[in-house]
Amino acid sequence: MRLPRKRNFFLIVVPFLTAISCFAALGGDVNSIVADQMHMRAQRRITQTNAYAVHEMQADTGTVVREFVSPEGKVFGVTWEGPVRPDLQQLLGSYYDEYARSAPTRRSHHPVTIQTPNVLVQFGGHQRALTGRAYVPQMVPQGVRVEEIK
Repeated sequence: MRLPRKRNFFLIVVPFLTAISCFAALGGDVNSIVADQMHMRAQRRITQTNAYAVHEMQADTGTVVREFVSPEGKVFGVTWEGPVRPDLQQLLGSYYDEYARSAPTRRSHHPVTIQTPNVLVQFGGHQRALTGRAYVPQMVPQGVRVEEIK
C-alpha cells in the first residue's frame, strides 16, 4: 500500500525539523549536540578529560564551537572563535533571553562581559576574528576552573 505524497512528506520532514529545533544549548542535554552539528554543517571531534568532555565542531563558515559537557551529560559551557559569530540564541538556549536583556545596546570594539545571576557571557575580537564564551557557573563540575572553558 502506497501512502499519499502529502503524508510521506510529513512522515519524513516533520521528524527531521523537530530534531533540528532541539539544539544542544547551554544547560541542554549531550544527546542533542548532533543537531548542532547538522545545523552548522560541521565536523565534530570529541575530547575527553577526567572532569568533562569537549565536543568541538568546525562549521563550514570556519567558526569553531566547543561545547563542554559534564559527566551528567549537561552542556555547562560553550566557546566560539572564527570569522563569524555563531547563532547565540541557539548556543545559549534558555539563557538567551536573560543574556539579551543584559546585553549592551550599542556595538563595542572592546571585550564585553555580561554576568547575570545564572549565566556569564564574554565576547570580543574584530572582523573575521571573533571569540567568546558562555557558561553557567552553577553547572561547572566541581574541580573544573572556569579558565578551562576556552
